[in-house]
This record gives sequence, structure tokens and C-alpha cells, in this order.
Amino acid sequence: MPLKHSSPDPISSSDSIRLLSRETLRISASLAAPPDDLLPQALPDSSQFLRSTLRLICCEEIDGRRWKYVAESDGSGKFKRNSVVRAVSLESPRTPFDEVGSFLRSYVVPEGFPASVNESYVPYMTFRALKHFFGGAMGVFTTQTLLNSVGASRNSSASAAVAINWILKDGAGRVGKMLFARQGKKFDYDLKQLRFAGDLLMELGAAVELGTAAVPHLFLPLACAANVVKNVAAVTSTSTRTPIYKAFAKGENIGDVTAKGECVGNIADLMGTGFSILISKRNPSLVTTFGLLSCGYLLSSYQEVRSVVLHTLNRARFTVAVESFIKTGRVPSLQQGNIQEKIFTFPWVEDRPVMLGARFKDAFQDPCTYLAVKPFFDKERYMVTYSPTKGKVYALLKDQASSDDILKAAFHAHVLLHFMNQSKGGASKSVEQLDPPAFAPTEYELESRIAESCEIVSTSYGIFKSSAAEQGWRMSESLLNPGRARLCHMNDEEE
Repeated sequence: MPLKHSSPDPISSSDSIRLLSRETLRISASLAAPPDDLLPQALPDSSQFLRSTLRLICCEEIDGRRWKYVAESDGSGKFKRNSVVRAVSLESPRTPFDEVGSFLRSYVVPEGFPASVNESYVPYMTFRALKHFFGGAMGVFTTQTLLNSVGASRNSSASAAVAINWILKDGAGRVGKMLFARQGKKFDYDLKQLRFAGDLLMELGAAVELGTAAVPHLFLPLACAANVVKNVAAVTSTSTRTPIYKAFAKGENIGDVTAKGECVGNIADLMGTGFSILISKRNPSLVTTFGLLSCGYLLSSYQEVRSVVLHTLNRARFTVAVESFIKTGRVPSLQQGNIQEKIFTFPWVEDRPVMLGARFKDAFQDPCTYLAVKPFFDKERYMVTYSPTKGKVYALLKDQASSDDILKAAFHAHVLLHFMNQSKGGASKSVEQLDPPAFAPTEYELESRIAESCEIVSTSYGIFKSSAAEQGWRMSESLLNPGRARLCHMNDEEE
């Protein structure tokens, strides 16, 4: 007996047929469509735009504040070629009060406070501030007394004006001291460069003081400017004095070494004063005399800082050690490394060929380049790359990076820099001397150079460390002054 089928509803049947036909046509059109990057740019497809989304590249943390970097992806989930990398803050914006507090802390407390100092620092600095408060107030009365002693009347308005001008001049100098104190840890690792830069500023201040004779009506602004510059130089001299004397002391005699060193300086200063009095009786040319004495001062200062032999590897000496190791296979001795260190560089200038602890947005402008480089460093706690547009090597640190990882990242960055030097113009011409737009390696060439550098670093970094230790060098990541940016959640794919 044949089975009887109930007759279907004609309306639902037609709807199903239309739905099936529409889905079949949509799938066929999607399979036949060319890739998104091949579509004409002048005729954007609306469905392509709707499929376009922002995909997470990585996250970054700086001093507890986080950012995520995203870029536009196509319908298949892949990043579009040359898509713009965007930084999105994951924290609420800082209030003006927080900004002011952060600004003040950068001037009055050391970096890393309170973890970077012991518990006696706060009471010491509190009483030190009180001492200088009373000393500054007392200085106003002593200045007025000195002016009265040389014949200025106590009730004279001219006396008050001179006193105020003098106090303003000294006050401007103290402001200069405070502003330059923000250099912070640079006094610890770039002390030679800062010491010589301070001496240059000292001579500049002296030249400005000399200029007051030509324009006496501008005495106050010129005297204030000169005092600011000379007080900045004084801060530099004071801050770098102890580390230099510490390099000379072999035992617990740093106090004795410091006292004797200051005594030698005072004796030489008195002798120089006597010499100046003798030659001033002959009325020599002021400009000529100042020029000759300044040349002698700066030449002596340069030889002074060059003669200091430090056992630590800061950025300048680290560069010398790595370059020597790459070229000769040997790490230079303490004497050789210190002599080859560049003194004519200013630590506050950030235009360097190697950037350690850089931010993601500075190192990568294209997410595809990041994805191409990332697999080489999955087992490392850092990444290195080269930016052809800026002509620099960037070393990015991950949040788990230890002190040794940071040192290894710096070593790897210099090795990659050496390979980039060789790839364009030979070893005799460095990357920073090349025109960055003209030196633009392809993605394949960059991957090849990074792969070569990874092989070299894996076999030579341990040898470099042991050779440096044999020569007496002490390595510390803090002396390399890495940036505070850290990559975090490298495998997180959430928006």
C-alpha cells in the first residue's frame, strides 16, 4: 500500500526555495571574488567594508599604564597590507592633578621611588629641605648687610634695588639647578659625557658674564642667564664627582679620596687666581685672555674625563665592547674601552642608531612586519627589528624580561646593526650615515638579516659575557638605560 505524503504548504515551500537560492548565490559570489587587496581602490565594495574589522596586534605596558595596538584586517582575519597601526589606551585619562604630581615627582624623588632608596631617605631629605629653607631666608639679610658694609645706605632705594637684583640672579641659578636635576639616572651611567657637557656650560656661563661689559643695561637678564647655566654645570659636577672618586678607591676610603681630590682642586684654583692677578696688571686683551684660558680649561676637562677608567659598561662603552667583539672576536680591556668611549655626545639627545626598550609604535608601522619578525623571538623575552624609514634598530622588551634578557637584547641589537651596515655600503659606512629612505630593505631581506643575527647571538652571547668578565667589565641592565615600555599578553587575541 503506497505511503501518502501530506501536501506541503505552498507559501513555506517557496520561501525555503528563495532562501536556499539566495545563500547559494552569496557563497558562489564569495568564492569567485578576488582577494580584497586586489580590488580596485577607486570602487570600494560595501560588503568588503563591512567585513573589515580591527584586530589586536599586541599589548604594551609603561609604568602600570597599558595600551593595545590594533590594525585593520580583511574578512579572512588577516591584516591588510600597509594598514595603519593604532594605539588604544586601556586606562582612563590622567587628571590634571595626577599630571602635576607626576611632573613634580620627576624632579624631587629618584626614579623608582620608594623602592630605589632605603627608609632613611625621606627624613634626611625633609630636614635637608628645612635647612635650605632657613639658609635661603638668611641669605637675603646677609646680602643686604654686605651691601651696607660697602657704603650703600640702609634706607636707600638703590640699595634695595641692587639687593633684589642680586637675589633674583641667585634665584634664577637655583631654578636652573632644579630643572637639570631631572636628568636623574643619567648622572650614574653617562657621567663622563655629562661631566664634560657641564664644563662646556660653565665656560658658556662665563662668556655670558663677560658679555655684560658690552651691554651693561642688560646686566640683570644676562647675569640671570649666566647664573642658570653655571648652576646647571655645578649640579653636573657635584652629581658626577662621587662616582668618579668611587672608581679610584680600592677600599672603604672613598671619603679620604674625595677630601684629597677637593683639596688638590682648591690648591690649583688658588694658584690660578694668583696667576690671573699677575697677568691682569699688564692689561691684556680681555677677549684674547678669556679665549686662551677657556681653551686650556676645556682641553684639561676633556683629558680629565678620558683618564677615568670605569669598570661598568654603559651604552657608550657597551657599544665599543660589542663592536670590537664582532670585528676581532675579543672584548677590549678596561683601559682600551674607556679610551675609545665617545665623550662628545650629549646624553639627553635620543638620536641613536640603537633604541633599547622602545615602544611598539616607534618600531613597527606595519603589522605584517611585526608578524614576520615575531616567530624568531617566540622563545626570547625580547624582539629586535630594523626600521628603514628611521634608519634605527629597535629592541623591544617583554614584560618577563630579566636583567640578562635586557643585556642580550642590547647585544642582539648591535649585531643586527652590524649586519645592516654590511648590507648597504659595507662596514665602513654606518646606518646612521645612510639616507634612511634610500636604505629600505625588503621584508624578505629583513627576515634574512634577523635570522642571521639570531644564529650569531645564540652562539656568541655567552662567549661575549665570559670574555667581558675576564677583562674586568661589570655589566648591568640599568647602566644601559632601557626604556620602560614592555610588551605584554603576546598571545592575546581579544579586541
